[in-house]
Amino acid sequence: MKPEALLDPAFHSFMTPSAEHWSLGTLPAIRARVHSMFKPEHRARCTQTWTSGLNGERLRLCLYQPTCLSSAPLPAILYLHGGGFVLGKPEMADDYLADLADEQQVLIVAVDYRLAPEQAFPGPLDDCYAALGWMCANAQGLDLDPQRIVVMGHSAGGGLAAALAIMARDRQQYPIAAQVLVYPMLDHRTGSAGSPYSNPSTGTFSWQPAQNRFCWECMRGGYRLDDERVGWFSPALEQKLGGLPPCFLSVGALDLFVDEDVAYAMGLSRAGVAVELHVYPGAPHMFDQVPGRITTQSAVDVVRALGKFLKRG
Repeated sequence: MKPEALLDPAFHSFMTPSAEHWSLGTLPAIRARVHSMFKPEHRARCTQTWTSGLNGERLRLCLYQPTCLSSAPLPAILYLHGGGFVLGKPEMADDYLADLADEQQVLIVAVDYRLAPEQAFPGPLDDCYAALGWMCANAQGLDLDPQRIVVMGHSAGGGLAAALAIMARDRQQYPIAAQVLVYPMLDHRTGSAGSPYSNPSTGTFSWQPAQNRFCWECMRGGYRLDDERVGWFSPALEQKLGGLPPCFLSVGALDLFVDEDVAYAMGLSRAGVAVELHVYPGAPHMFDQVPGRITTQSAVDVVRALGKFLKRG
């Protein structure tokens, strides 16, 4: 059956093909167009603060606090935005994060990590690790419980969240309670000639192989994939998945990432990591940007998983 026949009717708007060609030459215009749709920083519902990255660079953090503060330390979410590693900022999810902070009574820290290709691997991941360290170092002042920090991200942000969980496990410096990965970008091989996946139902809508190849090339930079950091770069390549925090992972059945995501979830399960996996029928990448039954179900699933992960132990 062709992908068009498998697509849920709610997502027919994804059938309109994009005429944009992603390259180093076109990226500035693509960034400008996409970023123009985000809420301006001065209108965001967050409080901004700045810290230093691992090499002393300035790193912007956006804090979302619940309107009604608790007398007890709050659980926290470290949120990493999507955008293929090459575009995006916290404001792209501003209303979502502000509402989530209220609904879950949780402190959310969203990281304005540096983007590829200007900052290739490990730059963006280092920024996320620095933000995690800032949260733990300032736990008392922020009134957060450092034992209840969940890392969460959509798309490329989900890939960074998975990589951060691996990095934190390897370094044994900061705890992560759980990881919430929404259609995460995990495998740099997907969409290339070297991909281990062959699925004619995926990659037709929303996010396509050529875009994926370009973004991973930007993220890779000069990294040769020849050392122990390979799983930090592309979590699908991590050989040792034991000892990682519990994971919620969701993805659409028509998403280019569905094969890598399901394979990663199964790898976690085989390694003894608690996993909750959802594959939504008829849904392409970024399906949750369009209202409908599946998007509503996805939101319910994410909130329920967060509630479980964030509850006091």
